[in-house]
Amino acid sequence: MEKALWYLLAGTRGGANRARIIRLLDDRPRNANQLAEELDVDYNTVRHHLDVLLDHDVVERGGDDYGAMYFLTDRFDHHREEFETITDQIE
Repeated sequence: MEKALWYLLAGTRGGANRARIIRLLDDRPRNANQLAEELDVDYNTVRHHLDVLLDHDVVERGGDDYGAMYFLTDRFDHHREEFETITDQIE
């Protein structure tokens, strides 16, 4: 998971937005539309980042496609320290 987090957050252009999404989901679960509004980012951009985070087991989806809520995974919770270390180094 540590390598995946480095790639997702520091190794790609979308890393800053992914970190922002993770921070919002850490506060409480949200759907893609809520995330797009709070981040002031296009809905399709947020969906792209959520799909990438889903593929790497950082977030999980609950519910149907439209209005589905996104949560941080238990696996991510076990690697929260690495997330904090990475974001501290790239900010």
